[in-house]
Amino acid sequence: MRHSTLDPETLASQLSSAPSLPPVEHWNPPLNGEMDLRITRDGVWHHEGTPIQREALVRLFASILRCDADGHHYLVTPVEKWRIQVDDAPFLAVRLDADGIGHGQRLLFTTNLGDRVSTGPTHPLTVEYLGPGGEPSPYIHVRGRLRALLTRAVFLELVELGEERPTTNGNGDYGVWSEGMFFSLGRLDDESG
Repeated sequence: MRHSTLDPETLASQLSSAPSLPPVEHWNPPLNGEMDLRITRDGVWHHEGTPIQREALVRLFASILRCDADGHHYLVTPVEKWRIQVDDAPFLAVRLDADGIGHGQRLLFTTNLGDRVSTGPTHPLTVEYLGPGGEPSPYIHVRGRLRALLTRAVFLELVELGEERPTTNGNGDYGVWSEGMFFSLGRLDDESG
């Protein structure tokens, strides 16, 4: 696999005239190799081990980011495709705005890079647990196969908006409503004790 000698600043200058969200899902260039670009779990983008300080550059890269069916993340242009490393999710949900209550509630998340998505059928909310009693990893779908990890503070706000819903097996399900859909945050039958 070829490693990139492409500099982020050079790529940015090539993309500067691109629309804010180009149609990366429809572009199918061949894989050029791997770029030494990593997005850590805390949402920081690193090039060659150094955090990228220019937010405009990170936003530009995020606009051409795609996650393919193979689970890998790529920066994609009409003519190039570079694999990058993403530790968890490429975005963080850093703000939650709630409007309404119950079935009529609407939850709007804002990411660290300015994406705003309303939880619903197009942007579902999921919570994964790494084993019984494990810490929750809550995500909101952003676009394509890309999702944002909710920060701890945002998840705690979300939990405060939750309600219990009975299930058919007698255990409770705790979750939130948005756009008329119920999104589970986890079971209430505490397995730890």
